[in-house]
Amino acid sequence: MAAASLGSLDFRPQALPFPSKSCQLSSPTFVRCSSCYINNVGAVTAGTTPSDTQSPDLKDTTHLIKLLNRSCKYRKYSESLYFLERLVRKGIYKPDVVLCTKLINGFFGSKNIEKALRVMEILEKYGDPDVFSYNAVISGFCKLDRVDSANKVLERMRFRGFAPDVVTYNIMIGSLCSRGKLGTALKVFDQLLNDNCEPSVITYTILIEATVMGELDQALKLLDEMLSRGLRPDMYTYNAIIRGLCKEGLVGRALHFIKGLNSRGCKPDVVSYNILLRALLNHGKWDEGEKLMEEMYAEGHEPNNVTYSILISSFCRDGKIDDAVNILEAMVQKGLTPDSYSYDPLIAAFCKEGKLDMAIKFLDRMISSGCLPDIINYNTVLAALCKNGKPDQALEIFQKLDEVGCPPNVSSYNTMFSALWSSGERQKGLEMISEMVSKGIDPDDITYNSLLSCLCRDGLVDEAISLLVDMESGGFRLTVITYNIVLLGLSKAHRMDDAIELLVIMVEKGCRPNETTLMLLVQGIGFAGWRLEAMELAKAIKDLDAISEESFRRLNKTFPMLHVYNELSHSETPKK
Repeated sequence: MAAASLGSLDFRPQALPFPSKSCQLSSPTFVRCSSCYINNVGAVTAGTTPSDTQSPDLKDTTHLIKLLNRSCKYRKYSESLYFLERLVRKGIYKPDVVLCTKLINGFFGSKNIEKALRVMEILEKYGDPDVFSYNAVISGFCKLDRVDSANKVLERMRFRGFAPDVVTYNIMIGSLCSRGKLGTALKVFDQLLNDNCEPSVITYTILIEATVMGELDQALKLLDEMLSRGLRPDMYTYNAIIRGLCKEGLVGRALHFIKGLNSRGCKPDVVSYNILLRALLNHGKWDEGEKLMEEMYAEGHEPNNVTYSILISSFCRDGKIDDAVNILEAMVQKGLTPDSYSYDPLIAAFCKEGKLDMAIKFLDRMISSGCLPDIINYNTVLAALCKNGKPDQALEIFQKLDEVGCPPNVSSYNTMFSALWSSGERQKGLEMISEMVSKGIDPDDITYNSLLSCLCRDGLVDEAISLLVDMESGGFRLTVITYNIVLLGLSKAHRMDDAIELLVIMVEKGCRPNETTLMLLVQGIGFAGWRLEAMELAKAIKDLDAISEESFRRLNKTFPMLHVYNELSHSETPKK
């Protein structure tokens, strides 16, 4: 019978993910895929050799064990699996559970599920797996977002007589919480309690981190429950609460909470102060931020890189770039090394104010200090140069990105394409798109919308429509923004019949027009010479609350014919 894929398999005890110890095979079973592995389909694993025909030899076995240990030590896991399979086929080697667990972790780390499961199969058949080895498999599946498979391994684990420990449950709960499945995570937590497994500080901290955003009361209840069990939260747990309070805008409550930590037997650390400082400065509370830093110093906590980066970012956001630079210099004088979080806001602020020379200067300073800029830094500078009419300088930097070890991404190409096209370099712009695709970088909605916008702006509306058709046939989801770009092009070309036809298609395909869509339609009709009809339509859609009063007033200024329409309306009203 053909083996099903791993994701579709039933991991019940009757259809096990690993062969049962009681399963007697006429010869060792080797598999090449996880589905075969689960169904015990005999096949040689990729990278292995056929069965050894030599008789067991102690000297050869010892040599193979050395090779196995050495390859595992140097993380050559495929080689390790090869030696492991050779050893177990000799029939005199019992796999070491610690080594096998390391191999399982290694294969899951490289997303090689088949080989990870093959190791577990060997361990179950020839050795003695333990809770740690099963936890490694469960953790591997969870990290790859395959919680259903992890659950089935958990069932398998129980079936073989292993009781899940708190680490097992923490892995499951953590994975579910990270995927936003808090309800399911709480059910697993209940299962943990039903199994008489004692939750740990880590268990509660995972749940508190997940519930504190949006479920603050529940998070505080979990904290109380944790304390009632005699578990002592650490600052990581308390900082999760503080972070949640601040993100919910409850900064005053967070300040009150931090002042009560001493009574709980804990003292706030620099992380606690950084969380509060960021929240205060985000709300523009500089005086309170200053007092907090004084308290931080008084408690013996020195500002770290994060503290300085928060100050730099806040000054830049408020337009106080000189103050931000002074903070950077003070940071260096304190013996701290600025990182990308320190430089990023400065470079962005200089670009925003059009001080491109300063932005490039700090980019160079960043490199010379050993902190390599990331593509976000470069994209910020590229966008600023292009916006300020310096596409040639931007292109020069762009062409060196590969050399400096920071290859361009789709955002980089989008920026350069738009700049080159707008500067009249259409061919170079299109070459950017071709180069991007040839490098395996998929165009995104900004790429397509930029290309559509450029085509429509230059009057190439038919080409834009052809691209729209290609986008849809290629499976690209057309958004209201995409349709609006083409509608604008058709409206400017006074092709209102085509615009209305496109609007009908848009609605038929389930894309709901927004206010911009309707404004474009009205403006297109008005600019095409039908001003009275445009304002009649505008009034009708305003009465339906499809456009705002402000938008209607703007249309009335653009097409000042409404008074004529009103007069006609009044004159046609029968006198009583």
